[in-house]
Amino acid sequence: MPRTVALALLLAVLVNNATGAVLQVQPGQSIAAAVARAQAGDTVLVEGGSYAEHLVIDKALTLSGHNRPTLSGQLSGDVIRVRASGVTIGGFVIRDSGVDLGAQNAGVYIEPGADRATVQDCELVYDLFGVWLEKSNSSRVIRNVIIGRRDLMSVARGNGIQVFNSADAQIIGNDISYTRDGIYVDVSTRALFRGNKIHNVRYGTHYMNTNNSTWENNESYLNQGGLALMEVRNLVVRNNIAWGNVDHGIMLRTIQDSVIENNVVAGNGRGFFIYDAEYNVVRNNIVIHNRIGIHLSAGSANNKVDGNDFIDNEEQIKFVAANDVEWGRTQGNYWSNYSGWDQNGDGVGDFPYEANDVVDRLNWQYPLVKLLLSSPSIQTLRFVAKQFPILRAPSIVDKHPRMRPLNQDWRRWRDIQPH
Repeated sequence: MPRTVALALLLAVLVNNATGAVLQVQPGQSIAAAVARAQAGDTVLVEGGSYAEHLVIDKALTLSGHNRPTLSGQLSGDVIRVRASGVTIGGFVIRDSGVDLGAQNAGVYIEPGADRATVQDCELVYDLFGVWLEKSNSSRVIRNVIIGRRDLMSVARGNGIQVFNSADAQIIGNDISYTRDGIYVDVSTRALFRGNKIHNVRYGTHYMNTNNSTWENNESYLNQGGLALMEVRNLVVRNNIAWGNVDHGIMLRTIQDSVIENNVVAGNGRGFFIYDAEYNVVRNNIVIHNRIGIHLSAGSANNKVDGNDFIDNEEQIKFVAANDVEWGRTQGNYWSNYSGWDQNGDGVGDFPYEANDVVDRLNWQYPLVKLLLSSPSIQTLRFVAKQFPILRAPSIVDKHPRMRPLNQDWRRWRDIQPH
């Protein structure tokens, strides 16, 4: 255990000791027996060792591990089940839950009504679900390492952290891998997801019907999909990194009134997948080296998209709509395949960028055409296409394309390879 974590846990024990007793458990003794003897406000302090037990915590106490004790459920049921509010669990290896998806077996299962629970600084390994929160308000899952059942097919695994019908959850600083979805969230509100690393799962997050929440400083990589944010409104999605995911970096599906800013999506199948999204602000993101930069469809028209850098995506925009959509109304976006010029030197292209014109389609189909972008023949083809709309498909139109990227740190993401 890192020294700072050990000191924090010991400090918590000392603070609790001011108002409650400390019950110590040594290897060979029963943690469950100590929990049964404890009173609300007490601390059960477990010394390092191996313990094969199923625990039910039905009073407000602190369960604290010293020297990283291992608690094994021996491949059945839940390892720890929390039934009281105000329970703190920290400093354990929690492993070997059952594999019954119907029973939702978990390393730590927090039951409805068990509010203000904290699970921190634990390793949850070889469990079906890592931590399950159900109708548990103001609970926290912090700085845990969660590694799922790698021996099971993805559909037979549980999720790393499950948040269901809960308010004010804080999911901070966790490292999650080899579960079905890293973080699954449904029918919740006012949640904070910060500083998590999620990798080698199906979806980094599978997030639905949960409004008024914040996703920031998370990294989702080498998954089937990165962040999937669906059927939501009033989200702040900022400073996240999604790279090397097979399908999408960040999915925005049926989302409204949200701000998506300062994210990096690099080397994914699709950087952003935006579907049925309206009245959002999408700004200052780096979208680089994806197979498709943004896939936009299903009427996603009334969004403010400005100040983004679209760099070296094989196909900048895949656009499915009947009419043009205008982006870059205020600041303009940067497009690495823009072939225009800036005669007055103001940093803005002299004619609009259109994502789906004839020349772009030729570039995507025949990459060697890029060598001829500055040739008179290519410029003539682009001019003719503009004069004859029959040659033109509906497009994203940026009337003020920037000539240089806004984010000067974009080069560090240039060599990320699509997964």
